[in-house]
Amino acid sequence: MGELDVFNQEGNNYNVTFPDVPEVMTFGNGIDHTVDMAQETLGLAIYNKTELPTTSDPRKIKLDNETNFVLMITLDLNEYRKKLHSKSVRKNTAILEWINDLAEKENINFSQTLTEDLKNKLNV
Repeated sequence: MGELDVFNQEGNNYNVTFPDVPEVMTFGNGIDHTVDMAQETLGLAIYNKTELPTTSDPRKIKLDNETNFVLMITLDLNEYRKKLHSKSVRKNTAILEWINDLAEKENINFSQTLTEDLKNKLNV
């Protein structure tokens, strides 16, 4: 899915509005962060919708001033849904006995630790 967004620059910050989803807006610091925020905000806004908004013609979007610009934000809604609400799957693994003993003494949640470490390793 693609959605046109209007970016309004204020210094290094950008405000974003969505002409086809007018109830939604976001902002970010720098263009990369702002695009990430726009994708996240768009995903949250349309997550449960069965009928998605139609993308406007970019030539018909009126900009308020010369610092505003239009940018297409793309989002794979199915991947977004998987990432946001994935079910857990059971994995059997083996660890060294002495590490197991130390971790149990510290009340470490093995599933949570493995998930956090895998996310860090995968940069997600």
